[in-house]
Parts: sequence; C-alpha cells; structure tokens
Amino acid sequence: MNRFVSFEGIEGSGKSTQIRMAGIWLEQAGIPHLLTDEPGGTPLGKKIRELLLNIGPYSISPRAELLLFMAARAQHVQEVIGPALKQAKLVLCDRFLDATLAYQGYGRGLDMVIIKALHDFSANLLPDLTLLFDLPVEAGLRRAIERIQRLQDVCLEDRFEREDLSFHGQVREGYLALAAAHPERYRIIDASGDAAEVHREVCRELTAFMKR
Repeated sequence: MNRFVSFEGIEGSGKSTQIRMAGIWLEQAGIPHLLTDEPGGTPLGKKIRELLLNIGPYSISPRAELLLFMAARAQHVQEVIGPALKQAKLVLCDRFLDATLAYQGYGRGLDMVIIKALHDFSANLLPDLTLLFDLPVEAGLRRAIERIQRLQDVCLEDRFEREDLSFHGQVREGYLALAAAHPERYRIIDASGDAAEVHREVCRELTAFMKR
C-alpha cells in the first residue's frame, strides 16, 4: 500500500500546523503513522536545519544550500522514513523533494535535472501523495512574519522568510507548475481559510488516499 504523504507550501501556508492536526486525527483513528519534517528528522538533519534556516555569520551559496538539503534527506530516508514505511506506517513529511524543486530550482534557478539526479542518489523515493497548501505570497509572508514576531528566546528559522518578494513568487509559481505536471500525485488545498476549515479538507484527502 502507498503510504508516503508530503505536505508542501510557501512560507506561512500553514502546512506545519496542518500536519500536526493530521497527526492528532490519525492518532484518534488508531492509524499507525509517523510525522517528520525536512530538513530535520534525524540528529544530523537537525544540525543541518540550524545551518540552513537561521541567519548566521556566514553565507550559503545556492549550490551549497542544495547539497546540505540533500545530505539531510539522505540520512532522513535511511534512518527514519524508510524504516517507517517498511513497518507499514503512514508517513507524513513536512516538505520533501518538491520543496527542493520549488525553492532551489524555481527560486534559486538551479538546474532541475541536477536536482532530480541528486535526489535520486540521496533518497530514490517519491511521495505517493503531495498536499500543496496554496495562498497568495503576500498573505503567506504576513502570516510567517507574525509567527516569527511571537517567538522569543528560540531559533527564529527565518532565513527564507527574509528573501525578497520576487523569490517567494517564483517559489509559488514553481509549486503550481509541479502540481500541473503531476496531477496524479498532487492535491491543491486552499490555505487561505481558517485552520479548522483547511483541516477538514486535509482529512478528506487523506481518507480518499487511504481508501485507494
């Protein structure tokens, strides 16, 4: 049975909130599952996450950024995602390959063929279902900035939020292009509504997916 679901979207799309709500729903339903995220999921991935998502006293070139994401993914799939799928768990992952294609491909302008080849080498795994939480860039960034302003004494993880509006626009366009190219895998969810409304749509999509 296909059991790998990725949650994707621009900054402030609410996908991280939705994956947590989906986890509670699955727990209540008694469905074996795993929630994980990228970059992260493993001790090595969390260290790489600190480098990638926080502003530091160093620069990260687009190519270095891509390779760091791939290193985190290689460890993530080997150590966490692969074993969970072998245990027949439903795996929900906050970002996966499509985030790399959208951010480093469409956003940074790196070669898509190279990105896909590196992914095949690092992970050789594709989601069976991708939920894309879509909303206008301005609305997403407004939400993201409000979230960051509420944080105190923690890592802000705001390196990508600080990119200019055109970058985020390219990322959103990239996601929508990927969804158009892979309609068999993608489901676009309107993320502009309130969390409860979006959650109901997520539950409908996951229910349909598990019945297939």
